[in-house]
Amino acid sequence: MTENQPQQPQNQPGQNAQGPQGPERTQQLPMYGQHQQQQSAPQGGQPRLDSGPQGQRPGQYPAGGSTYPQFGAPGTHQGTSPGPNWPIGPQPATATAVKPKRRAGLAAVALTALLVGAASGVGGAAVYSATNDHTTNAPSVTSPLNGNQAAPVSAPDGSVQSAATKVLPSVVKIAVATSQGEATGSGIVISKDGLIVTNNHVVAGAGQGATISVMLNDGRTVSATIKGTDPLTDLAVIHADATDLTPATLGQSGKLAVGQGVVAIGSPFGLEATVTSGIVSALNRPVTSGDEQQDSTTVFPAIQTDAAINPGNSGGALIDLAGQVVGINSAIKTAGGSGQSEGGNIGLGFAIPIDQAKPIIDELVAKGKATHARLGVTVGDAQSSDGLTNGARLGEVTSGGAADKAGLQSGDVVTAVDGKAIASGDALVAAVRSHRPGDQVTLTVTRNGKPQSIKATLGSDNGNPTG
Repeated sequence: MTENQPQQPQNQPGQNAQGPQGPERTQQLPMYGQHQQQQSAPQGGQPRLDSGPQGQRPGQYPAGGSTYPQFGAPGTHQGTSPGPNWPIGPQPATATAVKPKRRAGLAAVALTALLVGAASGVGGAAVYSATNDHTTNAPSVTSPLNGNQAAPVSAPDGSVQSAATKVLPSVVKIAVATSQGEATGSGIVISKDGLIVTNNHVVAGAGQGATISVMLNDGRTVSATIKGTDPLTDLAVIHADATDLTPATLGQSGKLAVGQGVVAIGSPFGLEATVTSGIVSALNRPVTSGDEQQDSTTVFPAIQTDAAINPGNSGGALIDLAGQVVGINSAIKTAGGSGQSEGGNIGLGFAIPIDQAKPIIDELVAKGKATHARLGVTVGDAQSSDGLTNGARLGEVTSGGAADKAGLQSGDVVTAVDGKAIASGDALVAAVRSHRPGDQVTLTVTRNGKPQSIKATLGSDNGNPTG
C-alpha cells in the first residue's frame, strides 16, 4: 500500500544505494483464524506504495489452498490468490545517474531513482546560453515573440485542473526518519489544527527515536506525532504542529461509478504535490496486503483506478472532479515478479474507500484505536468441478459469534452479501470489513446444493482484531 525507501547519503549518483539489511518481507493473504501456512509455489510479489524505513523488499504470497482462516483471529487466509498482490513494501534505494548527450548551448543533468519505494529525488537543469560579440536585431529567446498571447483561462468546474486546485493545499508529504534512513509518503489534512490521515504503513516505522515531519503545500515543514494507528485497515492519523491548515472536503465513495473521472494527488518517489488523473476502473475490488513487521494482513474492498499511482502516493488523496476526497491511495499492482518489484505504475492502483475510512478515522482521533466488524467463521475459497472459484466456503463457526447466532454452518458456501456477488474467501472478508459492528447483512448461502438467504448481525472485535 506508498512511500519512498530509505536512502543512504554516502552513495553517489550512478551507484546502487544499499538500504539497511533486514529480513525478507513476506506478504500474507487475508486471515481470520488459527490455521497453518499453505505451502505452495508463490505467485509473485507486489510492492507497497510506500516503504518503511527498514529498507526491506516485499516478498510473495502463497497461492491456492483450502484451509479456512478465522475472521478476526491471527493466521493467513488460504484462498486462491487473485494474482500478484498489491501492498507496497520497503525496498532498498537505488539511484542511477543518467549522463546526457551534450549539445551546443544545451546542458542537461538528471538523477532518477528507479526502485519502487526508493527515497527518490529528481534533479534536472537545462540552460540555453547564446553569446554574440555583435549587436543583432534577433529576438530575445527570453521574451515573447509577440504580445498577443492569451493568458491562461480560469479552470472550468468539473475539470481536473479545478479539482486539483481545490485539494492541493490539503495534501502533504510525510517523512519518517529513523537511524536507518528516511522514508516518505503522503497524507490528507482533515482538520485546521493539524490532524492528518495517512496509511498505517507510511508511519509504521516511527518507533522509539524516530521523527515524523510534514511538508506542507506552502513550503513549510513541521513536526508531527502519531494520534492513532489501525494496521487492519491500513489507516493512521497523525497530528502536525500547525493550527492554520486547509482541511480537505471528504466526499462519498458510495456514489462512485465505474468510468467516472478521478484525480490522484500525492508525493510519488518523493515528488510532492504531484497530480495524475484517470477513471474509476472497478469498485469493491478485494485487495490483500500484508505487513510482516506488524504481523497483520489487510483485505479491503478497494476502488481500482488507472490514475498513475506510484511509491510515495500512499496516504494521498483520490478525489472526484468536484474536488472531494473519495479514497485514500494505498496500493498498486506491478507486472514484476520476485526480484522485479521495482516496477511502478501500470494502471492498476487501489484506494481505500472514504466511506469505509471515515468511522475508523473518527475512532482513531477519539481513542487511538479502532473496532471492526466480525462474522466469526473461518473461510476459504469454494471451487467448482472445473477448478474455478465460485464463492466463499465456511469452515469452523465460532460458538456464540455472529455466524453461529445467524445459523450459518460449516460447509456453507456464501455467494453474495446484500445482493453483491462473492467470488472468493477474500471477497467475503472484504465485504465484512466494509461494514461496521452491529450492521445487519443478508447472506446468500448454498447448503447441500440448495440456495437460501440468511440474515446476520455482525459482531465486533472490540478493538482487538487478532483476539
